Parts: sequence; C-alpha cells; structure tokens
Amino acid sequence: MSLPCITDARRFDASAHLPFYFGDERVGWIRRADVALLARWPDVFRIVDAGPDARVALAAQFDNVTARSAALGSVIGALAAEGRIPGWRNETYAIRNAFDAPPLAFIERAASRFFGTLTYAVHLNGVVEYTASEPQLWIARRSDTKATDPGMLDNVVAGGIGWGLGVEATLAKECWEEAGIAAELAARATPGRTVHVLQSLPEGTQAEQIFVYDLALPDDFVPHNQDGEVGEHRLARIEEAARWIEEGRMTVDASLATLDLLLRRQWIDEDACEGIAAIFEPPTL
Repeated sequence: MSLPCITDARRFDASAHLPFYFGDERVGWIRRADVALLARWPDVFRIVDAGPDARVALAAQFDNVTARSAALGSVIGALAAEGRIPGWRNETYAIRNAFDAPPLAFIERAASRFFGTLTYAVHLNGVVEYTASEPQLWIARRSDTKATDPGMLDNVVAGGIGWGLGVEATLAKECWEEAGIAAELAARATPGRTVHVLQSLPEGTQAEQIFVYDLALPDDFVPHNQDGEVGEHRLARIEEAARWIEEGRMTVDASLATLDLLLRRQWIDEDACEGIAAIFEPPTL
C-alpha cells in the first residue's frame, strides 16, 4: 500500500531549486522562482543560475555567525514585510547541518522554509495501554489558526526545536504547552526512531529531522491544551489512526511519527507500508 505521507515526505525536485551555500557548505535550497527576490541584494548573495556550479551563496565577507545572521536578518525582515515569508514566529532557529554541530547562523523560524535549511522537531506518541482492552492513541487536531497545516490531525505533542533547547527540554516544554502533561510524566517518554522529511511546500522547503518519542499515559489522563495551538484531542483506536494516515487526514510529520510507533509495536505490518524504510534515512541528492 502506498501511503500519501511517505510519498510527500520525499516530494522534492532538486532541479526546481538552487542549492544555498555558506562558503563550500550547502545549507539549504531556494526555489528558482524565489531567486529573483534575492537578486535585489547583490551585496549579500552571489547567484549563479546555470551550469554545474549553479547556486545561491552568501557573500564571502559574511564569514562568521554574527555577520551571517545580521545579513540574513535584514533580508528576512524585508521579505516578511512584503508577505514573502509568512507565519512570523519570533523564534530563533540555528542553521546547522547536524543537530550537535555549532551554528553557522541564526534566523527567524518562519524563514527556514524559504531558505530550505535543515530544522529539527520532536513528536510524541501518547499511548494508553489498557489492561482489559486494545491500546489507543491520543491524537490532536491542530488549531484552525495555525500557520502550517491548520485543522489537520497531529500527534498529541509536536514542536520545533528552537536554538538553546535540547530534545528533552523541548519535549518537556511542548508536553505542557500542547497537552498539559506535567514534567514528571513527560520525563518517562522513551525514544523511537528519527524520521527525515524533505518536501516542497507552498512556503518553501521543509528539510526536517524529527525525533520520535512514545509516552504511556494513565487511563484517566485527558490532554488539556495550554497555548491555543490545539483545537481538540481525540482518543483513537489503532485502526482509526491507521485509517486517518491512509486518508491523508494527519500531517505528514505526525503520520510518519505514528507509523514509527505502529511498526515498532508490530501493530501494523511493515509490508503494508511501501517505501517506509526511506523515511528513517537522510535524503541524498
């Protein structure tokens, strides 16, 4: 069975983009349609739009974190004012090609997809393992006012990892904000696998590494959203969650994180998920 989330997780056409470089290191992807916007800043970007060396590169004089961040910040502010970068978050993301690598620059979170830089997130599968009946999953429905994927079904907890926070600290923060899960309970979460997404979206490119966690929730626990980013929570049977994934009602990220759980627990058959192995490996281009 071909699932839409697996196809979408690799729906990316490199030929429709130019790679974005700092020096000799590729740090992102910029849609060819957006390259002309950056040409307005010839002092910031060096653009080669054809041939084997086609790329957008930050000008060589911006050779440290502070200089790169300042140069990109002025461009990002201007593009956001023009509506080219939607969903401003007032959150800082680091540009880095590995989670434990030192930052190469800092940018506003909303700009990460415009520049196609690698981002990091954590998703939590909330599992209720009843003693007298089948296990169930708590599933969230995203608020209709969310900047991305409004109204779609999601994991009970999911959030991007901003600069200055580690995986566990982000998990604890998002557990409380999105579901009212106290820190003592959140600390019992166990890691699953890491999921890799590279997909084209209306706002640019999502290049993301998602750390998946599972948490056994008490029978009497009911999630309560604290930050207004969740419209409602649903307690779903395994077959319901699987059907929502198949129907494309869950976000791509949440679908993949949920599939990871279902496969690890052997609640579904891996043979029924065509191409699933690819999402656990970084994309190669």
